Amino acid sequence: MIQFSVLDLCPIPEGASAADALHHSLALARKAEALGFCRFWLAEHHNMPGIASAATAVVIGYVAGGTSRIRVGAGGVMLPNHSPLVIAEQFGTLAALYPGRIDLGLGRAPGTDLLAARAMRRNLAEAAERFPQDVLELRALFAPAAPGQRLRAVPGEGLQVPLWLLGSSTFSAQLAALLGLPFAFASHFAPELMAQALHLYRTRFEPSAQLERPYAMLTVNVLAAATDAEARRHFTSLQQSFVNLRRGVPGRVPPPVDDMDARWSPGEKAGIEQALRHSFVGSAATVRRGLQEFLDATQPDELMITAHVYDQAARLRSLEIVAELRNELEPAAQGEALAAARP
Repeated sequence: MIQFSVLDLCPIPEGASAADALHHSLALARKAEALGFCRFWLAEHHNMPGIASAATAVVIGYVAGGTSRIRVGAGGVMLPNHSPLVIAEQFGTLAALYPGRIDLGLGRAPGTDLLAARAMRRNLAEAAERFPQDVLELRALFAPAAPGQRLRAVPGEGLQVPLWLLGSSTFSAQLAALLGLPFAFASHFAPELMAQALHLYRTRFEPSAQLERPYAMLTVNVLAAATDAEARRHFTSLQQSFVNLRRGVPGRVPPPVDDMDARWSPGEKAGIEQALRHSFVGSAATVRRGLQEFLDATQPDELMITAHVYDQAARLRSLEIVAELRNELEPAAQGEALAAARP
């Protein structure tokens, strides 16, 4: 059976606060743990009124402290926003507090708009260009300290926090292959280069001390409900959020609506449906059929699901339905062959 995991952005619904969103995320993580999901990841975004996970390491500590077994991590930390030493210290602290449960996924995008990116990174071009070097520096800081080493991450050194590279293009796929790291692709909002990135990662992979064989995780939108109509209605919250983001007016997650055609133009509809085409929305039977086709076509080693919606009860129920249908999905052949390589 393929491993299932959860990506959460701490969505802040209209009429709710960031504190409400953080409490909802912990409740979702506890539900995921009880249902046997493998990981619960949180993503770094800034200057987003509808997302409460900007201080990602802090939220990870909150979630890890409120759970007991599930792996908790970053999906991801946008490394160009930070110095490698600071991230090594933050995640070294988390790994010291919650041993064997912390993952560190790394991305090279800003995770925000240009204004906030400039406020954090100052020199945008140089920060992005340094990403490969920063990954190597971070990995070295998690290794045991060498004799006479003057720069050390405490906590951090020797803890070997598992690193992942995240991507929505082929760049991080090739870097993950070169460094022998597990790779996660953001197919839930950027599906265009998924197949090419997977091919490059799998064919160019070089074994490392962390990983002997390639290990690819794909993220998809999944929203399951009692009926197709109910699920599609809840999904309109995400669709509206994408419309608002593309219009340059991001806000809190809006409540669902009955008619999206009154909310977007034909051009917006086409673009958003293309971006969200790896979304599986409907009853258990509909979601199971769609996920099976996706697994057969892509053969991931792990599947990460996300549901950025307004209604917390709908998120929790969707997770329950997905957990029920996991046993009915046939694992991809490659996923079975690489099970031993799971990070």
